[in-house]
Amino acid sequence: MSAGASRAASVAFGDISPSSGEIARAFAIVAETSADVAAREALLDRAMGPKRRKKSSEKLRRGRRPSEGLAFVARDASGSVLGTVRLWDVTLGENGPAALLLGPLAVDPALKSGGIGSALMQHAIAEAARLGHGAILLVGDAPYYGRFGFSAERTGALAMPGPYERHRLLALELKAAALDGAKGTIKAAGRKIKGLAMGFVA
Repeated sequence: MSAGASRAASVAFGDISPSSGEIARAFAIVAETSADVAAREALLDRAMGPKRRKKSSEKLRRGRRPSEGLAFVARDASGSVLGTVRLWDVTLGENGPAALLLGPLAVDPALKSGGIGSALMQHAIAEAARLGHGAILLVGDAPYYGRFGFSAERTGALAMPGPYERHRLLALELKAAALDGAKGTIKAAGRKIKGLAMGFVA
């Protein structure tokens, strides 16, 4: 494990519950490294399929690096990548406030319901708050993300750049009133990729 990953190791550990004869094993949430790129992309393909690259959220991620310090993977003791989550810098409308866009969140399909997704979410939210960000947005199912405090209550005046279901645009304020007056189309911000299109965050 790299020094960068060691520095960002999380206290969020968990156990994958045995199911269908699987052996339970521990996992830890750590900072993504360049060595995780191939494993992350393969996991996303397994979990989300080839159409994942056509989503509106992908338009905001394409050509950009995740927000500084906000790209994480779940690893088991052998170093295998079991899950991934990344957060991206965005601007809410023309010259609007800064925020984060979360996604994709994905877990190896063979290990769902093992608590990995929840651990990744909790760690990502805590780190975003620690780094001083005001709000996180995502496109997802309210019944799942509502448990982490996300809702559509503050996103009615916001829009994604492309097709999306309005009721699935959710937000979580990390600072009170962070989304007050936010309106318009969400725009990509933050660091652009130089070199490889795979998009590893340094």
